[in-house]
Amino acid sequence: MCGIFFSAAKVRPRLPDKETTDALQARGPDSYKILHASDSDDREANIYLTFVSSVLALRGDQVQVQPLVDSSSGSHFCWNGEAWKTGSLEVQGNDSAYIWNLLRQASRTHEDERHQHISEVLASIAGPFSFVFYDAPSHTVYYGRDRLGRRSLLVDRSDAGSLTLSSISTPGRRTTFEEVSTDAIHYLTLKNGQITLGQLPWLDVPPTMNKALPVESPSMIPSTASVRQLIDHLRNAVALRVNDIPEHRPSHLQLDSAKVAILFSGGLDCTLIARLIHDILPCTEVIDLLNVAFENPRSIAANGTSVDTAYELCPDRTTGRSSFAEICRVCPERTWRFVAIDVPYLESLAHKNTIIKLMHPHNTEMDLSIAMALYFASRGFGKLAENQPPVQKTQHSISTARVLLSGLGADELYAGYSRHAAAFARGGYAELANELELDFNRIGSRNLGRDDRVMSHWGKEIRYPYLDEDFVEFSLGLPVWEKTGFRDGKPVPKHYETAGKVHKPEDLEPAKMLLRLALWELGVTTAATERKRAIQFGARTAKMDVGKGRTKGTDVLLPDG
Repeated sequence: MCGIFFSAAKVRPRLPDKETTDALQARGPDSYKILHASDSDDREANIYLTFVSSVLALRGDQVQVQPLVDSSSGSHFCWNGEAWKTGSLEVQGNDSAYIWNLLRQASRTHEDERHQHISEVLASIAGPFSFVFYDAPSHTVYYGRDRLGRRSLLVDRSDAGSLTLSSISTPGRRTTFEEVSTDAIHYLTLKNGQITLGQLPWLDVPPTMNKALPVESPSMIPSTASVRQLIDHLRNAVALRVNDIPEHRPSHLQLDSAKVAILFSGGLDCTLIARLIHDILPCTEVIDLLNVAFENPRSIAANGTSVDTAYELCPDRTTGRSSFAEICRVCPERTWRFVAIDVPYLESLAHKNTIIKLMHPHNTEMDLSIAMALYFASRGFGKLAENQPPVQKTQHSISTARVLLSGLGADELYAGYSRHAAAFARGGYAELANELELDFNRIGSRNLGRDDRVMSHWGKEIRYPYLDEDFVEFSLGLPVWEKTGFRDGKPVPKHYETAGKVHKPEDLEPAKMLLRLALWELGVTTAATERKRAIQFGARTAKMDVGKGRTKGTDVLLPDG
């Protein structure tokens, strides 16, 4: 994972300011480098190019410093991502060097074919990425993000004579940055002192939502075959994201420090990831479970609780401790560490402006409440409880894991939101499929760029097993009645009180039924009953400010934050 800054400017080079530099270095603490290039020998028609990269080294056996440069052609490359595969081939070692080599080969083709060959390379990549590739011989800069938008890249075109790209927005110029769209590969040509913008279509055909309707009433629960296929596909997706993480561990850290952590509310999605990790990694590897809870003055006043008990009464803390106990019971051979991240109200206020800058151009109350929970969770500082040795011990600690796993994507693929149940009630499987398609198609613009900017601030990389390309193709291809348990005449529970009281699989909640059956099959039956709870309510970051009146999640933040 890396930070990228690029500018093409007339008159003089444009560099990131001090605050932007600090934010880029926070994303990539292992390396930071600035390179300059000029696209013309003619001073009158010159365009100054600036390339900046910071690096968080998570692939290969050494730090690959960026930007990468081809001395023979003058081409440059900035890469922020993880290429797990190209086509059907798994990428071994450092992926930035691997993709750089493919792009250089593609750019050596005839000018008429160069666009197509570069597009073919980028379309073949399975994994999250954003990039800037300057093909010097053709005076062309290519840039963009993967189709889902799992990595941040922002663009500023406010100055007609220049263009700036950055992983994070530049403070003081916030209104000019917008997220680079994911519906195409972008490029700019630099000739005769002019910058001309263009787009290339993705050459691959993305998988689409299966909208087939059943010819007869489906069985009460999805098939056993689908459950087993889901487990196999998701296990492969998790394995790609947790195997072969290099140590690169500072000498002062303990040998048993974790390399992988899970954003852990104790819910269905994250607990299923935890259970699958246990099948993949050696039992000698420690796994951190990051659970965040906030002191919310409004909630404390409304419930008559004390500040001392506020954290443990947060809904996600309750389910988190329950699922932690269950995963320890089912998988006792491993050291699981539950990191209880308690955030006092005054501390959340102290970091609020930083979070608002990081999440920009997202700027609503809901964005802030979600981003705040992710920001502190990824920092990983909390009270640590271990299941090893058998007598539990508690101490203050900070998670050393630089790879974080998230369950994002499960709700959009398997109907986890209340609006999905409402869609089924309104129009059956046809309406449910339409609602799922809408949610999945907008996941990049609603969540992923914002989350990358916020969580990467701590020098961590967030990885999404449920958004693995192969898993997504499998999930989208399933008919909706194989993903869910929604059936005509079957009631949908409206309260959390049913969680943990299910005694047979067919009585599990319909939402995300296939995932529930998978976790049940793997022996974690209590967590399989947990219902969806939005992070801002589970961690109690929603509506914290006592000085505000009634607010909605869609309200735009005021200028003072």
